[in-house]
Amino acid sequence: MAGIRMIDIAVNFTDGMFKGIYNGKQCHLADLSTVLSRAWAAGVDRIIKDLLFVLQVTGGSFEESREALAIAETDGRLFCTVGVHPTRCKEFEESGDPENHFQALVSLAKEGIQKGKVVAVGECGLDYDRLHFCPAEIQKKFTAGVAHSFTGSTDDCNKLLSFDNMYIGINGCSLKTTENLDVVRDIPVEKMMIETDSPYCEIKNTHAGISFVKSTWPSKKKEKYDQECIVKGRNEPCLVRQVLEVVAGCKGINDVGSLSKTLYHNTCRVFFPQDLDSAADALLAGANSS
Repeated sequence: MAGIRMIDIAVNFTDGMFKGIYNGKQCHLADLSTVLSRAWAAGVDRIIKDLLFVLQVTGGSFEESREALAIAETDGRLFCTVGVHPTRCKEFEESGDPENHFQALVSLAKEGIQKGKVVAVGECGLDYDRLHFCPAEIQKKFTAGVAHSFTGSTDDCNKLLSFDNMYIGINGCSLKTTENLDVVRDIPVEKMMIETDSPYCEIKNTHAGISFVKSTWPSKKKEKYDQECIVKGRNEPCLVRQVLEVVAGCKGINDVGSLSKTLYHNTCRVFFPQDLDSAADALLAGANSS
């Protein structure tokens, strides 16, 4: 995997699966450190925790937010965002004090920024796929970018890209059908990022994009956990390599290394403009001149 550099912009570090918990049952020991080691070995340079759910300030979800920030502090390659997922917006009203709820979010964001770990606001926006969590009218009320986990049409994509500095985030859910691949094929690589959204959104054998996957890892079911293998059915940051391969394949790009450098550059421009933008520019220039 030499010559490949990637940044995974969406990983749910605090999901119970990385603690070995599936549907409330402990199936194996916590293995986040093993998962991260596998990611670094696969060519992942940096990982951004997908989002910090800041729900009820006194509840467990706020503690989950702090846990995510604490995890990011354990490694110089780990970062996070702070935000309220669109399907959780109603928690502002349910808290009884929306303004205090918001200020707690702001305080957490400022703390993370001071520590050099919070790189963006998110996840935010609109999510109409899971309206049973939060009605559309409430989402619109509280919604003020990377369009992450994109599964829309070409028309949807074009509308998003009509905004300045907007990028499209591609993961396994973006690569399920031939129609999805047609959309991805038309997205300019200069306006794209890749992600896993692990432990979910893996590329499955039933997905249209699977034919372009070249990199594989041995896997075992969670009941037969082996730290040398990925857990079958659980997505990991190392598998962002597969997303890269599918994007390259459906676009007919043979130089996967050059593609990875362009996507790396895009991600640096948005999330790490102060300390990595010049390095990313040099990286991209080297790719274009080779």
